[in-house]
Amino acid sequence: MTRTLRCFCMLLLAMALACAGDESAPTPDASSLRTLDQGSVVGSASEGVHVWRGIPFAKPPVGELRWRPPQAPEPWAGTLEALSYGEECVQRDPSGDPTGSEDCLTLNVFAPRFEPGAVPATDDRLPVMVFIHGGGNSMGSSHVYDASRLARENRVIVVTVHYRLGVLGWFSHPALLEGRRRHDESSGNWATLDLVRSLEWVRDHIAAFGGDPGRVTIFGESAGGINVFSLLLSPRARGLFHRAISQSGFPTTFTRAQAQNLRDADEPGEAGSSSEVLLSLLEQDGLADDREEARRVVAEMKATEVASYLYSKTPEELLGVFGDGFGPMYVAPFVIRDGHVIPDRDPLEVLRRGHHNRVPTILGTNRDEHKLFMAFLSPYVRRIGFLPLGFRDAERYDLVTSYGGLLWKALGADEPAAAMRGSQAPGVFGYRFDWDEQPDVGWIDQSRLIGAGHALELLFVFGGTHWDFARRWVLEDPDSAERLSREMRSYWTQFAASGEPGRGQDADLPEWKAWGRPPDEPRFMVFDSERDRGLHLSNETLDRESLLARVAADPRLVDDDKRCEIYRLFVQWSDLMTPARYAEVEDGACAPWPLPGRTMFD
Repeated sequence: MTRTLRCFCMLLLAMALACAGDESAPTPDASSLRTLDQGSVVGSASEGVHVWRGIPFAKPPVGELRWRPPQAPEPWAGTLEALSYGEECVQRDPSGDPTGSEDCLTLNVFAPRFEPGAVPATDDRLPVMVFIHGGGNSMGSSHVYDASRLARENRVIVVTVHYRLGVLGWFSHPALLEGRRRHDESSGNWATLDLVRSLEWVRDHIAAFGGDPGRVTIFGESAGGINVFSLLLSPRARGLFHRAISQSGFPTTFTRAQAQNLRDADEPGEAGSSSEVLLSLLEQDGLADDREEARRVVAEMKATEVASYLYSKTPEELLGVFGDGFGPMYVAPFVIRDGHVIPDRDPLEVLRRGHHNRVPTILGTNRDEHKLFMAFLSPYVRRIGFLPLGFRDAERYDLVTSYGGLLWKALGADEPAAAMRGSQAPGVFGYRFDWDEQPDVGWIDQSRLIGAGHALELLFVFGGTHWDFARRWVLEDPDSAERLSREMRSYWTQFAASGEPGRGQDADLPEWKAWGRPPDEPRFMVFDSERDRGLHLSNETLDRESLLARVAADPRLVDDDKRCEIYRLFVQWSDLMTPARYAEVEDGACAPWPLPGRTMFD
């Protein structure tokens, strides 16, 4: 492997916190013995922490339990040795091949090391932080998030969870739901219900590990942040958590029609809807020669036959109908507006009206969110295969990716923060992550190519800035990065403890104020290195209309080609601009939009 390829592999690993923690096989540690209602469990110990891996929080969702709400797990006999992570949920590996298992509903617990008789109890119990991994809701794993340092140094209990993904996590076909009376049974939001079930497990069992079930913070990044929003929206999650942090998430939902219908129906479905999946499976099996014949085959099938056919499909067959996405990701509807688990309304409207779970909330994004993707997709970057080598047009790259970051900020932080601030008394706090001090590698300027890119803040939140690979390949100034990591962890865990980030755990940081109403009040915290501006509050905020107005007035976008490229970015990556509105802007100056509907990774 060349040095450059190794560098970028390491960088991507840093983004996902892979290669974290102790690689040696853990052994049982007697001091980690804990007794739950499910049975006794023993984990491992290292560097002042106890870790319990692969604890089941639900029955395996296999056989008849596929596409059903998760069920409480069965107790086990004897003592469970929780030493190995559970199986990843079904997904595609980097080569596109299926991997993982349907039997995947497990969680991991990280806690400061306590002898059995010294586990905190009653008022001494520690705040609990439940992390939801990202991956486009079609890939990802809790394995790669080592929360040992966060638990040890910041005195919190951290839980990381698995949940069903993609076509197995959110799937709403009428034939499957027919005759189901209970609302959970007919939801289609199986993965959202997995997360609810994991929080029920935390409520019932976390005290045995020294955690306070009355101080539970959910936090997640990217798709994990989307799922944090889904839990804020969901009446089924009410009372199960008490603070929330969304890192680079959106309040994204899909209507039942988008999740179920064919893409050419009167009320169109998405390309990965359940009805489209069914047609593709019939073609894949040779039961129909083309899409039209597949439609005729379905028309002649009874609902029970359709359901039986779908249940007969292996995970490999289900994944096989999806085209390429970004790496192993594929696009299918998720977080479905079923009217029970998820309200059947626009999520921003739910937040504005206060019909959500009104808890203290932190919302934030990274300044250069899009650069992680564009480094591997942009025509303004030279590549050999998938590997970036340098810039074809650095200024155009900066221009396009800057609007990608602004888009993410407007939709993922500013708009929902403004909506929530007007409808709830508990504080809403915003942030932007600006750190961009990666070292050059050969001829590649990483700080410009990746910058404050998507997922990079995870390295700081989990305290991975001391890892050797991060110091060698990702951090130009490791000591400065370590300082910023301590600051972010201090704010995150103070928020988990009290519902306000304040001045951090040791009250020695700038005060992080709640989202203000007057336009001249500071709105959000900026996380940056001391070499730049360090920690500081800013009040530069955006919404959809102001972002579109900025595009129209930007002197750098002097020709239609540049301006229309930004508009196309908005269509491809969000619902900020529809294809119809794109066709109308600038008096029709933009080239016709070639793709209908919303496609996040086209």
